[in-house]
Amino acid sequence: MHLEKYALNNTLVKNFALATVIWGFVGMLVGVIIAIQLYVPWLNLSEYTDFFTFGRIRPLHTNAVIFAFVGNAIFTAVYYSLPRLLKVEMWSNVLGKIHFWGWQLIIVLAAITLPLGYNTSKEYAELEWPIDILITVVWVIFGINMIMTMIKRREKYLYVAIWFYLASWITVALLHVVNSFAIPYGWLHSYSLYSGVQDALVQWWYGHNAVAFFLTTPFLGLMYYFLPKIANRPIYSYRLSILHFWTLIFIYIWAGPHHLLYTALPEWAQTLGTIFSIMLIIPSWGGMFNGLFTLRGAWDKVKEDPLLKFLVVGVTCYGMATFEGPVLSLKNVNAISHYSDWTIAHVHIGALGWNGFLTFAMLYWLIPKLYNTKLYSEKLASTHFWIGTFGIILYAIPMYLSAFKTYFMMKSLTPEGQIEYSFLEIMQTMIPFYILRSIGGTLYLVGMCLLAYNLFKTARSGKFVQEESYEAAPLQETQKPGVAHWHTYFERKPIVLTIAAFIVISIGGIVEFLPAFLVSSNVPTIASVKPYTPLELHGRDIYIREGCNNCHSQMIRPFRYEVLRYGEYSKAGESVNDHPFLFGSKRTGPDLARIGGKYNHAWHYNHMYDPASIAENSIMPAYPMLFEKDLDILSTQSKIHAMRNIGVPYEKGYESKANDELKAQAQKIAMELKEQDIKANPNKEIIALIAYLQRLGTDINAK
Repeated sequence: MHLEKYALNNTLVKNFALATVIWGFVGMLVGVIIAIQLYVPWLNLSEYTDFFTFGRIRPLHTNAVIFAFVGNAIFTAVYYSLPRLLKVEMWSNVLGKIHFWGWQLIIVLAAITLPLGYNTSKEYAELEWPIDILITVVWVIFGINMIMTMIKRREKYLYVAIWFYLASWITVALLHVVNSFAIPYGWLHSYSLYSGVQDALVQWWYGHNAVAFFLTTPFLGLMYYFLPKIANRPIYSYRLSILHFWTLIFIYIWAGPHHLLYTALPEWAQTLGTIFSIMLIIPSWGGMFNGLFTLRGAWDKVKEDPLLKFLVVGVTCYGMATFEGPVLSLKNVNAISHYSDWTIAHVHIGALGWNGFLTFAMLYWLIPKLYNTKLYSEKLASTHFWIGTFGIILYAIPMYLSAFKTYFMMKSLTPEGQIEYSFLEIMQTMIPFYILRSIGGTLYLVGMCLLAYNLFKTARSGKFVQEESYEAAPLQETQKPGVAHWHTYFERKPIVLTIAAFIVISIGGIVEFLPAFLVSSNVPTIASVKPYTPLELHGRDIYIREGCNNCHSQMIRPFRYEVLRYGEYSKAGESVNDHPFLFGSKRTGPDLARIGGKYNHAWHYNHMYDPASIAENSIMPAYPMLFEKDLDILSTQSKIHAMRNIGVPYEKGYESKANDELKAQAQKIAMELKEQDIKANPNKEIIALIAYLQRLGTDINAK
């Protein structure tokens, strides 16, 4: 048989691996900082700068870990495994370079814009519209290079890892585009095209499936390639791989609404999210067992081989997280977990255990091969494993304990039926748990430093192998009828596989979206709900810029203790003019849905300047910059115009008088502050923020 020679270039693999280590350190370092900020408020440095507060750098942490650390790890795996599985070089080295540098540019832009306050507020999708466009372009370039490589392959069949790579690529593209629809009102400002409950549904369809198809399915592809390689064992079951793949990508896409249980989201959507979340256990655990059973012949080596240790714990964490997720979608469990630290523990079991440990195993195996040498120190890698494992445990367990303690204190009532503990009293009892959490995160970061040192010394001891030469037979498409498994049809047709995966993952989104957007009764209107005044709209944008929704929710659930604590439970029609929605995901501060009129202007003024002066031992950072910055009234007209274009009922021509109304309302607030012995400048941002906070929850009380 005639064999063709080909060479595989390792430069892109090396570059993505290096970026994985660098950005992993950065993302985890920021994570440790924000963990400490929760009990050391002065670390926000708000007296010196407005770029370092928790609300601004918390999305920097999530984006750095998800898209920088995990993203570069995915690309490392794809650019190494894909050519070797297909027995062909990547279709375009130029597109590969554009992909690499384009992705790093996106990360750098995120690292610049998020601390500057350019933030859409959408979980895992905080980047503004120009960067969203750049993400789309780079992602398409990556997909073209990947699919064209499959088309020109020498290997007849697409291995299971490639199925997951393809499904991940097409789904992430769909999620990103649909969730990112927005109307710009400036070069780095925009309003979500969707509003209120509809925006929440789209966001958590994206948010949950960003976890599914960026943090899970590509890493399953990584598992199916690197785990058999490292263990030197064939994958346990081909048939289980098929079942795992198709059921997972079909079911996962439906589960997003379980993030919105007991909210104003229509009940049918919540129920769908719960049902499909519970069904997720089956394919998820099928994948876990396929991975663990692949190691069945290597258990005797686990004690000595640190790479196998990382793999065993990583796959086990995947199983734990994918069992816990469906459990958290049960309404009675979700009533405890939602808005609490339980969700934080759940997410980090997956991110630190599943994503982190699989990435570490891959890097420890891959770098010696790229540099034609042995790992510098297996003992150091084993030390990394134990430090990382203990760090995960010390991170997660205090968060579980914190969640239950918070829940029982929040719902505790006196014999007279009144709230027993204030929110501040409850948060003070959380501080010991936050301290332990930050220690666990620090240990994990130390492990990351050990990894970097070990890999650096490994690279120094060898020589980089830029190209590897191989031989393979050309692609032969002849096949005897009736011999192959039915699924081989998809494995031989990458375009068909891509289209089939797209159809399967689209079904859930279509079924959930169409009723929510086309049936008006799903979001009943409330006649008294009016658009925000220009000053309130500016205040809302400041609220989003400072990341206040990272700690405060605006969604009161229909529980007795929540209604007693915060006020009347939230209705779907209240948020019809909210672009984007601000229901929130975590309560490190109290819910603000009914804060309007609860306190006078002076309370808000002093609270934003020095929270501890209002609530002793408050962990909220101060915001002195709001008292110094002038309100940008030049943007008022473009804001009103953009809002009207997406359906907010501002009258035509309102832009021309919007600033006059803004100034009048600001002057009124300043005069009321003067009556409360505070001399305030009506032109400052703090006035707009007060206007917004005083508006919240007042519409449904209108006569």
